[in-house]
Amino acid sequence: MCIIVDHWGENYSLCDIGPTPLGDGIVDVQDLIVLAEHLFENVNDPTLIAHWALDEASGDVAYDSAGLNDGTVHGGAVWLPDTGKLNGALQLDGVDDYVSMGFVLNPAEGPFSVLVWVQGGAPGQAIISEPGGSDWLSLDPLTGHLMTELRGGGRNSSVLVAETTVTDGNWYRIGFVWDGSHRLLCVDGVAVAEDMQDASKGQFSSLYIGTGRDVAPGTYFSGLIDDVRIYNRAVKP
Repeated sequence: MCIIVDHWGENYSLCDIGPTPLGDGIVDVQDLIVLAEHLFENVNDPTLIAHWALDEASGDVAYDSAGLNDGTVHGGAVWLPDTGKLNGALQLDGVDDYVSMGFVLNPAEGPFSVLVWVQGGAPGQAIISEPGGSDWLSLDPLTGHLMTELRGGGRNSSVLVAETTVTDGNWYRIGFVWDGSHRLLCVDGVAVAEDMQDASKGQFSSLYIGTGRDVAPGTYFSGLIDDVRIYNRAVKP
């Protein structure tokens, strides 16, 4: 819908879908009619291998609607079914709240992406991490800038840190993408840091949401987390 609006009145083939099958050479109301016919259809994306919507209202299970990776909620985290960015969200206290789940994906096997909505947080806290491995998405301990520790095993590999802060209390959709040769951090669909990365160091462990790899004090996230998604492909920001 947003793409159609951006190209309204133009001869833009990617949005010129009506009348079917070849369009009419202009993005107009005919394209909206065709789009409306498919608005409520379910879309199955086989590359979405884990999706924790975090829309539960009670209990200690965070259900994975895309796979078999249901998570266990620890520390008394609070469900907020009407307060998330997309329906509900999970409120974490920054002390001992987090979610754990089993093995989801080995970062060394190929391109992948992780996307999540966050509100809050503070320097040194983590959003997604691998127990005993790397913090996939976290906040720099000194600046609070978005960063990732996912990197290759070579001597010259290093963390990737953006010049972007997401701890001002607003909602942000943050993400990490590896396409097989580049690492990329994104915020609200915009790339905020990227570099070359030939490979990602392999891990075969589980995942945490809302704490660092060692569940150490200071790494627990304080704020709201919503709609965590992991793909086994590079998602365009």
